[in-house]
Amino acid sequence: MAMAMRLPAVARAATEMASAPVGLRRLFCSNATKFSFLSPQANAETPARPQAEPSTNLFVSGLSKRTTSEGLRTAFAQFGEVADAKVVTDRVSGYSKGFGFVRYTTLEDSAKGIAGMDGKFLDGWVIFAEYARPREPYRPHNNMPPPPYGNRY
Repeated sequence: MAMAMRLPAVARAATEMASAPVGLRRLFCSNATKFSFLSPQANAETPARPQAEPSTNLFVSGLSKRTTSEGLRTAFAQFGEVADAKVVTDRVSGYSKGFGFVRYTTLEDSAKGIAGMDGKFLDGWVIFAEYARPREPYRPHNNMPPPPYGNRY
């Protein structure tokens, strides 16, 4: 008896769903073929990030909290001579902030380092390597003078 009562309600809901606007059908239907939140719209809407000039200094992001400067150096040393490797750490905890810098001695080695390590695993995390961009000059906020000891804002 209860099954017979549910059947007309299910059929009525199906007809209401079929007559619903496409946006709602796409939102509530599990068999919709194209989800607007999964497929990005045209890439022309979001401008691409400008590429940095090739240099010997690389920016490495996506590092694990347990990655050390020595671990970063050994990982990148297989692609060329590393002059310096630094993982940026939190002052309080001492753990990695998730990014660092690797400096090679030559441009060819830095290009090999990007090709070899970009998108690879390091300490269980996928890392990304790209040429480092120069630091932007300090611009004071609201005409305030710079802080006496570093950037404290």
